[in-house]
Amino acid sequence: MSEKKGNDHAGHRHRMRKRFIEHGFEGFEQHQILEMVLYYAIPRKDTNLLAHQMLKRYGSFAGVCDTPIDVLQDDFGLSESAAVLLKMLPALAGVYADSKHKVKSIDKQSVIPLFRSKFIGANSEKVALALSDAKDKLIFCDVIFNGSFSAAELSVRTIADYALRHNARYAYLAHNHPSELFAPSKDDLRATNVISRTLDNLGIMLVDHIIFTSTEHFSMRSNEVYAKVFVR
Repeated sequence: MSEKKGNDHAGHRHRMRKRFIEHGFEGFEQHQILEMVLYYAIPRKDTNLLAHQMLKRYGSFAGVCDTPIDVLQDDFGLSESAAVLLKMLPALAGVYADSKHKVKSIDKQSVIPLFRSKFIGANSEKVALALSDAKDKLIFCDVIFNGSFSAAELSVRTIADYALRHNARYAYLAHNHPSELFAPSKDDLRATNVISRTLDNLGIMLVDHIIFTSTEHFSMRSNEVYAKVFVR
């Protein structure tokens, strides 16, 4: 790289960083954001063309971040560090959202952003559980199962153990549908019913079961057709 070209490259990165410092990502195109992210893993290469190529291959910024590490490496020769950095972005967004919306007490509405933060960037099904005491104080909220929700029926004891261990009075369940179809399946209904009855026998109320897609959510308790799976 010639001295002039090197100076132009460094100057471009400096201008991009300055623009971000002053305005955030306002007005940035997706390829410019991806280009900037790659600065921190590929310090001496023009990442503009690479960003364009990756977006063309994977369709969107989210598509890039959701691509497995080994595929990113094979398709574009990325180092492990660069591929891991891209995979960290949705996970970091989830941590940020979780800490941003941290609340001391929960109800059917305030639990939604807490749950959504658990599914940011998830491309496989996960099950999350939130627990509160008799005064609605949040005492637990996290992913407890990786896999289809219907399979969680086999782990009812695990859900009950969490609730008993935290001396919970109320429980909220959530899982995501990577298919983007948020309507509950027959297996979802059956498993919810089993979990609701099991917890009720322990003196714990299952308040709601919420299904998330990447953009929407569906409360089973709030729908009269599905509310019947709850004991009370």
